Amino acid sequence: MLAPSPALAPLPSPAPLPARLSLAEDGSIDGYASLFGEIDQARDMVMPGAFTQTLKQRGLRKIPMLFQHDPAEPVGVWLELAEDLRGLRARGRLIPDVARGRELLALLRAGAIDGLSIGYRTVRGQIDPRTRVRRLYQVDLWEISIVTFPLLNGARIATVKHTPRPSPQRAAAEAAWRRVRDATTHSDDAAEAPASPIRRGRIAATLSTRAGRKQALASITGGVRLGLSTRAAGSAQRADVGEEASS
Repeated sequence: MLAPSPALAPLPSPAPLPARLSLAEDGSIDGYASLFGEIDQARDMVMPGAFTQTLKQRGLRKIPMLFQHDPAEPVGVWLELAEDLRGLRARGRLIPDVARGRELLALLRAGAIDGLSIGYRTVRGQIDPRTRVRRLYQVDLWEISIVTFPLLNGARIATVKHTPRPSPQRAAAEAAWRRVRDATTHSDDAAEAPASPIRRGRIAATLSTRAGRKQALASITGGVRLGLSTRAAGSAQRADVGEEASS
């Protein structure tokens, strides 16, 4: 007779996903800006303790709350940033005196937006050669933004409270776009700048028009012909003087 099998211990329930970015009545927001051990769309995985040094060095006031990672759009202040077992927990407050802050309050209350994203620089990381996932062991946190599409799905605001983070690919793409834009602006300025006039005696010509180019060419060729005719006359005069002397 078979012995009764021992009762299987119940499997531990999975850790609950963080609440979406939440908004309190006073305009404060709360959520996770980053989750440990989760792979984002850029195949980055933030490891526990990655924010410890940067939080000590920067403090709350040097980590702005932005909208869509735009440094021209600060929308509030962070009141608390702390690592826990799940990730980087962020609690802050939107500033309703700012127009964009009022808009975000309305959007968060309507549930139209709730993403959080972090802007950072990798200090220490390592790419797994098998999975091609980059593990981030230490990062320099620059900012936390309220965004429409967070790279990490779990980085959400729970009450108008939450923060997501940006990817290295996006930062590189934005930097490349700024370089192209600046190069285009400089080339346009150079093209629109009037050509410096070529002055020869009292004649001033510009090479930006066809008539100006013809005028400049005529002034140059005229001078060449004048020089040639002057040298020819001098040579003829010296020949005449030589003939008179010989005669």
